[in-house]
Amino acid sequence: MIEHLEDINKAFESKVRLGIMSVLMVNEEVDFNSLKELLGVTDGNLASHTRALESLDYIVIKKQFVGRKPRTTFARTGKGEKAFRAHLAALESFLNKMER
Repeated sequence: MIEHLEDINKAFESKVRLGIMSVLMVNEEVDFNSLKELLGVTDGNLASHTRALESLDYIVIKKQFVGRKPRTTFARTGKGEKAFRAHLAALESFLNKMER
């Protein structure tokens, strides 16, 4: 059975990272506070998971100032979209094999 899990991407094993990528697959860009609220996580938790995804080039983090306030936004990259779609396909394949 373990051989059926080979194509599962470890980067998405965390439910927070899975959530981040899921949100970014249906939104071009999401700001920090919106993503934090959607996922129900703390600032530090979201920051550490987004940094991990950024280090893999799965997302881009854009920091800017709007007026005098800092604004952080996230967007998926082409590499991230491809990796996430492959991960979902691997999960689907695993589930199909388990039905037999």
